[in-house]
Order: sequence, then structure tokens, then C-alpha cells
Amino acid sequence: MAAKFMALVFYRQVKAAAGMIGLFVCLSAFFAVSAQGQTDGNNAKEPAAVIETERDVGADRSITARLQAIYSEIDALSGVRVRVNEGVVSLSGAVANEGAAKRAIELATRLQGAVAVEDRIDRTLSVEDNLDPFFEKTENTVDAIMRAWPLYAIAALAFIGVSLTAHLIASARGVWRFFAPNPFIGDLISQSIRFLGILAGLLLALSILDAMALFGAAAGSAGLIGLAVGFAVKDTIENYVASIMLSVRQPFRADDHVVINDMEGIVVRLTSRATILMTLDGNHLRIPNSEVFKGIILNYTRNPQRRMTFNLGVDADDDPIEAISAGLDTMNDLGFLLDDPKPIAFIEEVGDSNIVITFAAWIDQTKTDFLKARSAAINAVKTVLEDQGFTLPEPIYRLRLEGGNGGLLPVPEAQHLPTTQPKAPKGPRPIDTDQIDVAQDDDVRRQVAEERARGDQEDLLSDVRPIE
Repeated sequence: MAAKFMALVFYRQVKAAAGMIGLFVCLSAFFAVSAQGQTDGNNAKEPAAVIETERDVGADRSITARLQAIYSEIDALSGVRVRVNEGVVSLSGAVANEGAAKRAIELATRLQGAVAVEDRIDRTLSVEDNLDPFFEKTENTVDAIMRAWPLYAIAALAFIGVSLTAHLIASARGVWRFFAPNPFIGDLISQSIRFLGILAGLLLALSILDAMALFGAAAGSAGLIGLAVGFAVKDTIENYVASIMLSVRQPFRADDHVVINDMEGIVVRLTSRATILMTLDGNHLRIPNSEVFKGIILNYTRNPQRRMTFNLGVDADDDPIEAISAGLDTMNDLGFLLDDPKPIAFIEEVGDSNIVITFAAWIDQTKTDFLKARSAAINAVKTVLEDQGFTLPEPIYRLRLEGGNGGLLPVPEAQHLPTTQPKAPKGPRPIDTDQIDVAQDDDVRRQVAEERARGDQEDLLSDVRPIE
């Protein structure tokens, strides 16, 4: 049953192929007959030569003999017959296809003394006549290759030898990585040597075969294709070049706390495509190297000393100089703040109901956590100001009550609210700096160290190259 099914399928395929071949042959015959009908009789090609008023009696015989001799030397035109009368050349006989007929007509029009050419050539469209030239050309090509195979062999050996030598040189990655600033540049040098070796081998082989014109044509085409591909992958190329520049310049180290284009995190690694950060909440952040190279980089780790600032407001009736003095005395007593540079404070602005004072101090980031230290300093200064009777301003709202008498309600004298009295100063509360936790928060850095310890991903950052 299966054999019958396969035979049926094969029969149908053969039948469909035969139908397509028959349709092709019919269409070819139709177009050939149409072309022959159009060229018979009236289709004559006029040469550009000037027609003489007087003609030599033997000119027609000379043209006939000359054309017949030319056609006899060309196998495809050997069946063409020539008749000339008063300079009008009539071509008859049979050729294999339309191309041979056009060639015969072209040769006739180029002959001096031919006034006009009439095409009466029969296109046989014979399969044998059309395939014989193809087989003959193929046979000649094969013969030429067989005769020239030693030259081709020498060219192939030259190509393989040069390419293999370049490959062996490029395979010594340890040497190139020794001279290169990082492994990425070393691998790039190796790949470049391998590519240049292949190109040099190809040029040598083409030079041996005397086919440099072929290389020129291929180079022109490759240039156009490369230009189009370059526009298509412009962003990818830009990112790759940025990776090379970043690997050479080393703008930061691994484990640095940076801000790149408003994106903050700890540097995990630099790859050939992106810069990997771990944000302060523990998430991975990939930034394309093209943006990193062109972006603004703020590195908090380069300078261990960092200044923190915060604002506190006191009532407009309070003395801001005394508040500044009290706040600075408190900050000088905080052991986690640096003595050099010393803490400072200044009046930021005077508002409608308060005076804003800015306090600033420095910390050592290698020992002290910035956020913890800032929070502890704010709490300490706020507590001291409150204990010494300074009033921290509160929001003030004005209420308007709708009613008679111009919108105001009469309020008896006895019901007037008393004005706010200043708080009585309290005794100073001692600040125990030993109880304040300002130690470095290493949770994110510990995760970064674990991520880098895996070592299964490329990293272009170096611990020995200078940071630019």
C-alpha cells in the first residue's frame, strides 16, 4: 500500500513537472515566432553610413564574399546565407537562437558598403544547437583548469601558508595580553592579526593568479556593503569603540560607589558591551558603554572624605547666632565627624516665620556610613537646640470665618487666645557618641564581592592601571 502511495505521489510530481516544461516550451515558441514575424520583411536596420549616388558593379559580390567568409568562421553563424543587391544585404538560413541572429545582423551592419540589412534568418530554437555551445565552453573551462592546476595549487598553498602563520602568531594570546593594557585589547590585537593574515594571503594568491582586478571589484562591492552595514549597526559599533576606550582609560575601579547619568550604584564589572552596577537596593543595572563613555561620572570612592549638609530652622524671634554656636559645639563633640576640615554653619535664608540654618561637616567614608552619620548629626543638633529653648518652627495657617459684620465674628475680650510663650530652656542632655551606630553598611558591597568572586564573566577593569 505504501509503495502504491509513493508511486502515485511520484507520478503526480513528474506530471506537474512535465506540464511546467510544456508550458515553458510553448511560451518560448510563441515569443520566438512573434519576434520572427516582427523582424521579417519590414524590420531592416539602417546603418549610419551615407548612401552613394553611384555604386561599383563588383561591390555587391565583395560584400557577399566578405560576410560569407566571416560567418563561416563562426560556428554559431555558419548556417547563415547572404545575398546582396544594390547594397541591401538579405540574411537567410538558420541559427540556434535570437542571440546568434542579432550577432549576424550586427556584423552585417558594420561592413562598409552595406546600405540596409534585411533579417530573414530562421531561429530553430533547437535544444542541441543551444546546449552545444554551453557544453563546449564548459569543456574548455575544465581543460583550462586542468592545465593551470599547478598554478592554482601554488596560490592555494601561499594563501594557506600566510593565513596559518598569522593564526599561529595571533594564537599567542599571552604575549599580546602582556603588551596590551587588558585582556580585551589583547584579544582585539590577536583577532586583527588573524584578519590581516587572511587578507594578505588572499592578496598573494590573487597576485600569483594575476587576478588583482577581481580583488578590486570585490573590494568596491565590499566597501558599499560595509557602508550600508555601518549605518545599520552604528550604535553597536559606537558601543564597541566605547568599550575599547573605557578599558584603556579605566574611569573607575570595581567596588567604586559611582553615579553615572543620575544612575547610582556600586561598580560590579566592565564588559565589552556594558557597565554593570549594583544599585543600593541590591538590583543589577546594565548601562551601555557608549552612554558611560559620553556620560557624567560622579565617583564617591575616589576621595574618602565627603561633606554632608542639612538644614534646620529656628523661630524668627530666636537668635540665629546662638543657634549656630550651639549646633557647632554639638557637632564638634561628635566623634565620627572630622576635625579637619571643621564643621561649619551659616544662615541659608530668612523666611516669613523662621530662619533656616545650614550645617555642614566632613566624614571619612572608609569608616563611617554617610547616611547614618547625617541622620545622627541631624538628631544631635535638633535635640540640643530644643533643650536650649530654641523653637523649631511649625506650619502657620490663617483661617477666615464667613459671617456678618464684614465676614468677622466678634470675639469677647475674655476669650482671646493667649500668645505662645517660649519654652523654658531644659538642661543639656549629654550625647553618648559611643552608642551612635555610624559604621559602614557593607551589605551591598558584600553582594558585589560575591558576584565578582564567581569569575565566570569577563571584566575589563584593572587594579593596577591608573584611573583617568
